[in-house]
Amino acid sequence: MTELGGFQDRVARIDLSDGDVAYESIDDEDAEKYIGARGLGVKYVFDQGPDVDPMGPENLLAFMNGPLSGTQVTMSGRIAVCTKSPLTGTVTDSHHGGWSGARLKWAGFDGLLFEGEADEPVYAVVEDGEVELRDASHLWGEGFHDTRDAIGEEVEGSYGKNLSIMGIGPGGENGVKYASIMNEDDRASGRGGTGCVMGSKNLKAVVVKSTTKMPQPADSETFKEGHQQAMQAITESEVTAPNEGGLSMYGTNVLMNIGEEMDGLPTKNGRYTSTESMRDAEGVDIDAERVSGENVRENILVDEPTCHSCPVACKKEVEVQAMHKGEEMNVRTESYEYESAYALGPNSGHTDRDAIALMIDRCNDMGVDTIDAGNMMAMAMEMTEEGKLEGVGELEWGDYETMIDMIERIAHREDDLADLLAEGPRRVADRKEAHENSLAVKGQTIAAYDPRCLKGMGIGYATSNRGACHLRGYTPAAEILGIPEKVDPYEYEGKGELTAQFQDLHAISDSFDICKFNAFAEGIEEYVLQYNGMTGRDVTEDELLEAGERVYNLERYYNNLNGFDGSDDSLPARFLEDGIRGQGASEGEYCELDEMKAEYYDYRGWVDGVVPDEKLDELEIDLGPGTGVSGDSGAAVSSDD
Repeated sequence: MTELGGFQDRVARIDLSDGDVAYESIDDEDAEKYIGARGLGVKYVFDQGPDVDPMGPENLLAFMNGPLSGTQVTMSGRIAVCTKSPLTGTVTDSHHGGWSGARLKWAGFDGLLFEGEADEPVYAVVEDGEVELRDASHLWGEGFHDTRDAIGEEVEGSYGKNLSIMGIGPGGENGVKYASIMNEDDRASGRGGTGCVMGSKNLKAVVVKSTTKMPQPADSETFKEGHQQAMQAITESEVTAPNEGGLSMYGTNVLMNIGEEMDGLPTKNGRYTSTESMRDAEGVDIDAERVSGENVRENILVDEPTCHSCPVACKKEVEVQAMHKGEEMNVRTESYEYESAYALGPNSGHTDRDAIALMIDRCNDMGVDTIDAGNMMAMAMEMTEEGKLEGVGELEWGDYETMIDMIERIAHREDDLADLLAEGPRRVADRKEAHENSLAVKGQTIAAYDPRCLKGMGIGYATSNRGACHLRGYTPAAEILGIPEKVDPYEYEGKGELTAQFQDLHAISDSFDICKFNAFAEGIEEYVLQYNGMTGRDVTEDELLEAGERVYNLERYYNNLNGFDGSDDSLPARFLEDGIRGQGASEGEYCELDEMKAEYYDYRGWVDGVVPDEKLDELEIDLGPGTGVSGDSGAAVSSDD
């Protein structure tokens, strides 16, 4: 057990195969070494066995909060969902905001571990330190929004006030490999197919009922110092300042115009580095400004809700009335995000603002990741153009009317094309010899940062432990925003080390579990003070950073045991030297991946993407068999290991 502050020292292990629920404490050494949330969740997934079938009953699905979740710490409303990904075959963790993580803590839990597979659909109700399984047969097949409303009526309590509902739509039920888990505020654990794993277990939803019971710090003076320092940093930041900073005013979509101006916005499946470059080359009517945060705020913004303990309020709720195939549609949704707008808009060859809102809402209701859904449709558009989908179906560039319907078709696997696209980019590329059409790394598609412009994002995509991802190590903080200091986005030297440092820092915040956006203002000093104050520990900055490094290396070790090595730390060919060079402000640029990988591996102490046994020993990762690789031998694990 652990007596550290911030923990409830209670985890529920739910065997869905027989309906048994067991309760256990948290190992104190694990809590200290892996912090919580992401780190501790990955440790649980590792203990289950790296070689499990992601869609099999033996795969673990862990809902985890951290020692700072649900506390007074700013932006501490997040929750981590950890599992083995059916999309990538790697370990994955996918987080969402709102109130789910805080309420799980207030309901008496640090985590929920689901294993097995229910005979019939069920949902779990969590309250006052207990978990109950209830029949969900009547909800199976429903979209998430109707599921949310139905459960809000069924479970006693005030829906939307003290009830959090995390669940899946038809995407998860039908095994879409990039299915998401949604919560009541349209926040998504979107990446990696966590909703697909949930569906494979016949688990429709997890419902958390609680009043507000914020944990109190073990060392109130240290916590107060850290909290005050963090609040000052947040309110003084040009990015996070409430009602003034760019993130507070425009949400994540504040980056749309910035990315466009830098020629760092992948457009038309990454053929172009901005909509302006596409417009100039093809003479089409496309303009990123139409889907920017500024445009959204001026024209369709209706509310600015926030997550637990967050003064920034980056969530932008929009409402649109649009005609779709002769039908007037009214949609109000909370998640008009930069990544969603990029994938469903410019990267798919159009910039219709209201159509994107309809698509985001439909993705949320169907329970599919907006990034992968948009990028899969862009891939299909390019394959259609090249004749690679003959006999399967077709999708034309910028056809947002068909895209809107395609989302539901994918979620239900309604036809041959939808069924194919539901499998994700790796399987589509394998089946249709279309690897050059895929913008994926390790089977997961890229986000809205072009690695021909933002070189740190190139090495970040390549070395992310969960497949292409901007949130493992958010180097655009330095490359665009100058945090902690400005670096040249086009310079590749130094980006390997910078990326590794960001990855370790974000492993800490994900394990706390607090929002990464606090890193636009806070740093390791504020992290240490608040963590020590809450838990009662006395770790140094170096010790906390080592914990972040340990979490990242544990994930890489898990992947190594599944056959991943340096050959998987790749990028889509069109971003490399022999691919498509950047245009406009990025004229002639490509991503120098090999040079950055060499620097990155050297900094990490890895051998061709593999964690050597000496590094495991150094970080006290005493789990599993080891990789069998030595830093002195230069050998790498084979793909058969």
